[in-house]
Amino acid sequence: MIPFSPPHIDQKHIDAVTKVLQSGWITTGPYTKQFEKEIVKYCGCKSVLCLNSATAGLEIVLAWFGIKEGDEVILPAYTYCATANVIMHRGATPVFVDVNPNDFNISIAAIEKAITAKTKVIIPVDIGGYPCDYDEINKLVIKQNNKFSPSTEEQKLLGRILVLSDSAHSFGASYKEKKTGTLADISVFSFHAVKNLSTAEGGAIALNLPSPFVNENVYKQLSIKSLHGQNRDALAKIQKQKGGWRYDVIEAGFKCNMTDIASALGLIEIERYDNDTLKARKHIFEQYDAAFCKYSWAQLPEYKNKDKIGCYHLYPLRIKNITEEQRDAIIEKIFNHDVSVNVHFIPVPMMSFYKNLGYNIKNYPVSYDNYSREISLPVYYDLNDKMVQTVINAVIDSVETTIK
Repeated sequence: MIPFSPPHIDQKHIDAVTKVLQSGWITTGPYTKQFEKEIVKYCGCKSVLCLNSATAGLEIVLAWFGIKEGDEVILPAYTYCATANVIMHRGATPVFVDVNPNDFNISIAAIEKAITAKTKVIIPVDIGGYPCDYDEINKLVIKQNNKFSPSTEEQKLLGRILVLSDSAHSFGASYKEKKTGTLADISVFSFHAVKNLSTAEGGAIALNLPSPFVNENVYKQLSIKSLHGQNRDALAKIQKQKGGWRYDVIEAGFKCNMTDIASALGLIEIERYDNDTLKARKHIFEQYDAAFCKYSWAQLPEYKNKDKIGCYHLYPLRIKNITEEQRDAIIEKIFNHDVSVNVHFIPVPMMSFYKNLGYNIKNYPVSYDNYSREISLPVYYDLNDKMVQTVINAVIDSVETTIK
């Protein structure tokens, strides 16, 4: 069986983790601080806080910005549930909007129609590692700032809707020659096991807030939130002075810090990311494109244009003119060829929890159409050319025996 997306672990990863295990310091410490610096250097953003997940990153940013009951947060219907769940955790209202038919990303026109005086945040999602139209989104929040009604000091300081990018898929992608992490006010990455750059579990907040914010100060505030509201972490306590155990808790925070074990993996991953990982993934994308462009039933994914270069995270192939049931039948046949595929994603309004709140997928027809015809193909570092050809043959046979 060809798996869908196994992690790539080699001796360098093993040696790095072993070194941390033998150091006597395995939680948040020097490796995590170094990993944060390497992400800043790589992305060009102003500051980075590493955490145990992207979900935690989204949630503590919403908490920092003061999102609460009565507030609205705009997001695409086509995303993973985490993007919506964190809004629910804050007591706020998720306002789903539809996406583009070409690239799965949030529709700018749909955002504009959804903005009200209650809108506090927009969360664009870079599906498959392909950046959203950030210039248009950033212009839109300035254009609509007359509707903005701030209720916290952070909101007053920004003076407009916060653009919080769910960049879980898009580490290393670029838009107009700028890397993700610099395209929105704040961006959140995922380093989960199936992501291009993996720390097993993990994530990071990339800060790029405009003046008068001091991003390093915001980093410190978010650090406190990530560790139960404690004003000094374990590393800071031992570095300050001998016997410097005393600390204070200044708010009811969360618990979502990244460990040095995870950061050791991240440091290996980021060192080889552009020259190894992305090259391998791009090679797989190009083979898929070359094979499927010959078939009239294949709608190839958009992952580059004159302004954007994706990071080759997902290859979301769509089959033209089929139903959801036919798509599912095709997937079953592909699995019968011993090839694993996936679907990204079931739109959130289709999930029982959100349906029970009154959301209806009929209000997001493009999201449903994209989902109903989408099959994500395997893309991972150790997928060799012979295996890629096996995937291609399985897809072609499965589609053509279903739609004949």
